Amino acid sequence: MLGGGSIQLARISGIRIGVEPSWFFVLFLIIYLLTGYYGARFADGTAFTLAVVSALLFFLSLLLHELGHAVVARRNDIGIIGIDLWMLGGVAKMDRDSDSPGVEFRVAAAGPLVTLLIAVACFGAGTAIAGVGGAVDSTRFEAAGGNEVLAVLGYLTFINALLLVFNLVPAFPLDGGRIARAAIWWRTEDRAQATRLAARVGRGFSFLVMAGGVFFLLDGDLLNGVWFIFIGVFLGQAAKQAEAQTAITSRIEGLRVADVMDAEPVVVPATLSLGRAWDEFFLRYGHPWFPVVDPDGRFSGLIAREAVEGVPEADRPGRAVASVMAVDSDGASGLRVGTDEPLEALLALEGLQRLGAIVAVDPEGRLRGVVTVDQVRRALSPTAPAG
Repeated sequence: MLGGGSIQLARISGIRIGVEPSWFFVLFLIIYLLTGYYGARFADGTAFTLAVVSALLFFLSLLLHELGHAVVARRNDIGIIGIDLWMLGGVAKMDRDSDSPGVEFRVAAAGPLVTLLIAVACFGAGTAIAGVGGAVDSTRFEAAGGNEVLAVLGYLTFINALLLVFNLVPAFPLDGGRIARAAIWWRTEDRAQATRLAARVGRGFSFLVMAGGVFFLLDGDLLNGVWFIFIGVFLGQAAKQAEAQTAITSRIEGLRVADVMDAEPVVVPATLSLGRAWDEFFLRYGHPWFPVVDPDGRFSGLIAREAVEGVPEADRPGRAVASVMAVDSDGASGLRVGTDEPLEALLALEGLQRLGAIVAVDPEGRLRGVVTVDQVRRALSPTAPAG
């Protein structure tokens, strides 16, 4: 559902941070609603400024929540494709599922722990500024004396506490649901069964959320009604999708990239001239792109037909393939995968869907094969051999 059209904002420790277009809609909506709230106690200009600051800090809180998941996932050898913020919050996209109940619990609990720390820090800062009584009032949006800082801290305390409670509901795919899945997995030693049970609870919770939306609509609250129904529909679909994905990945459990890749791919030397690359590879094989290797056989990047066509024919003999290839810098471009990686890791790689194939490399970066979408589909087929 996410990741295909996100706009990259930054990279933090190599993790791509992006926003979905829907994020801008919710950002403006939150600013609008908070401007009305702050307007009851502050002048219009101040109220708008506080609304903008509060909205941005709220989304920063969401980003830190997802970074909590990402950091713990990385420490447990799970790759992070990126983090996207969108209209319902954020999502840390991992390249594969957890391989044990303990890892699942640690990754799932990391986000709520970060949110708890943010709420406690904001409450503590409010206490230091206004005293115990003032800080408590601020969590109810009643900052004493019209203090702007206390008002923002009060909002952040409240919204993060609300986020924490919502995320800990034991309904998959919420963090609480993932924690519940870890517990069931630990007891049953069956990840698929644990996912099915947690997903069913998630779908049940989604119906309750939608029922709450209907209640708001009948009560004349259009905004909250539509919002709750939308959240409920999303949670139900996400739980169903997670259950289906687990059923698929359970069929390829134990398979590695090396088990399905083409171990004799056609590769282009980085030092080859564009003229020879065009005649000997593009005209001969007709492929839209080829992997490029350096003299030691290490994967360097991709050379695409369009890149060669963009160079005048008269200039091609004097230019090397390396001059126009898409460079794969330490794997950051998402064009490669390790040969010993679980096949499940391929399912989350955008490069595989975008290019139709992805290159497989050994730990030293040498190109060992190519995996195509068709090869992955055959492996996912219910009739495919198990090993």
